[in-house]
Amino acid sequence: MASFVRLSSVCHRGVKPLFARNTFLPRELLACRTLREKDCIQSSVQIHASSSSSHSAAGSKAASMHWTGERMVSVLLLSMAPAAYLYPGPAVDYAVAAALTLHGHWGIGQVLTDYVHGEAKIKLANASLYTLSMVTFAGLCYFNYKDVGICKAIAMLWSI
Repeated sequence: MASFVRLSSVCHRGVKPLFARNTFLPRELLACRTLREKDCIQSSVQIHASSSSSHSAAGSKAASMHWTGERMVSVLLLSMAPAAYLYPGPAVDYAVAAALTLHGHWGIGQVLTDYVHGEAKIKLANASLYTLSMVTFAGLCYFNYKDVGICKAIAMLWSI
């Protein structure tokens, strides 16, 4: 995830603006971090996903594949917009319902990963997320089956 950081909050020694220098930002942040570490108490913190290197290699492969899947669903959603406009129908409606639900599920899952802490809270948040995703998909499928469908509904909104 991308984030914006005010350089003065990261480096207390003062840094020239990013575009006025020839160096690259991570090099600046690394230099500021090493200067700060010399001034502060020396402590080392290591963060690992697992204790075994084979597990971390498998975990990084799975994470990479998950990230690739998220990007593919995002691109698929972008390509579904013209398809939904040009060829509205049940197949496109259900594909949009599935892609929107999956996209939302992964997005909210990332927010929960970042902001929910504690074993019980994580389990409750994940159960709530799966419930919300299932209800969302069922609701969109019900709307597609019993009403006009997602594509025609959006076309009707635009015609107002």
